[in-house]
Amino acid sequence: MVPLTFSDARDTVIETIRAARPSPAVEETGLEGACARVLAEDIAADRDSPSVARSVRDGYAVRAIDLPGELEVVGEVRAGERFAGRIGPGQAVEIMTGAPVPSGADAVVMVEYTKRSDGLVRIDRSAEPHQFINPQGCEAAAHETVLHSGKRLDYCDVALLAAFGRATVKVYRRPVVAILPTGDEIVDVGQVPEEFQIRNSNAWSLAAQVARAGGTPQLVPVARDTVDHTREMIERGLAADLLLLSGGVSAGKYDVVEEVLAGLEAEFFFDRVLIQPGQPLVFGRARGKFFFGLPGNPASTMVTFEIFARAALELLAGQAEISLHLPLARLTREFHHRIGLTRFLPARLSADGSAVTPVEWHGSGDIPAMTRANAYLVADADRAEYPRGELIRVLLK
Repeated sequence: MVPLTFSDARDTVIETIRAARPSPAVEETGLEGACARVLAEDIAADRDSPSVARSVRDGYAVRAIDLPGELEVVGEVRAGERFAGRIGPGQAVEIMTGAPVPSGADAVVMVEYTKRSDGLVRIDRSAEPHQFINPQGCEAAAHETVLHSGKRLDYCDVALLAAFGRATVKVYRRPVVAILPTGDEIVDVGQVPEEFQIRNSNAWSLAAQVARAGGTPQLVPVARDTVDHTREMIERGLAADLLLLSGGVSAGKYDVVEEVLAGLEAEFFFDRVLIQPGQPLVFGRARGKFFFGLPGNPASTMVTFEIFARAALELLAGQAEISLHLPLARLTREFHHRIGLTRFLPARLSADGSAVTPVEWHGSGDIPAMTRANAYLVADADRAEYPRGELIRVLLK
């Protein structure tokens, strides 16, 4: 199978799953559990927003035609109440931010530009009609769709739901993602490993990434390096919505994952991607379920989840828009690499996001270097040299 470029592999994941994904189950949640869930219905405004014209400043509601001039203050109106009368010629009403604009007024003048004395307010400047007034329905009209099915809800969306009276909302069920580490060298986190063994860190980093991406992680016992045990664990993992295997996908003598998957009549969409870390990456489908064979080195596992498996999970969760945000930042020192691979290497992004510094690391098994990084710099496969000050793409952790 021909290795794919980074962009071709990602497109393959997205297009394949979009074409074949089942419709997720729908459930209902209250506002307290809505954030980060994927909306399963369109949401419409139940009334105009704002429901009446309202002031966006503290000041005086006036008739623009009366300014500049001295006006009689005939009342006051605060947010949460309405002025009962009507503003006539030569009159003004003191108004607070958010209060309904009194009938007859067509402008609001900020309090900073007024002088009040003995029931009169002096305004020595003109006013434009409609200034500092939000008209009725300017934010959303009654029955207008304000949120669409397939959107992952954030805190602003939760505020919108509350503003339009939606105490509960329909969302898609979180996909269950089985996480299956492989290899005789893997031991439990609480075990003291021999020098030739490693603790099961990949399963827990993947569980954290899955949860952050909106899935429900399900840890499967480590698959040992035999065909029979690996097959048993893979079959268990295929009961979930998505299966993530960690390790066992390279060309080693005891890397049996692909052999087992082939025995399950799996369909392979690719088995190698021109990236670092993470070249020996497998994406396929078996028994109607999608799976990824992620490389076993920790950085490879982390990176390939973020740039490939996360997109698959989001699609299976019902999310409509899938994107990989790769903003630009300036290198604080020169950087070079061998062309041929798109590289995702640990880096520190400045607090304002404008500058990025490569983090020294010792290969894809270097977890401490990954923890010192807050981003990955993304080096293009066809460009070897990046001078200091050059813009380069970054992927946030």
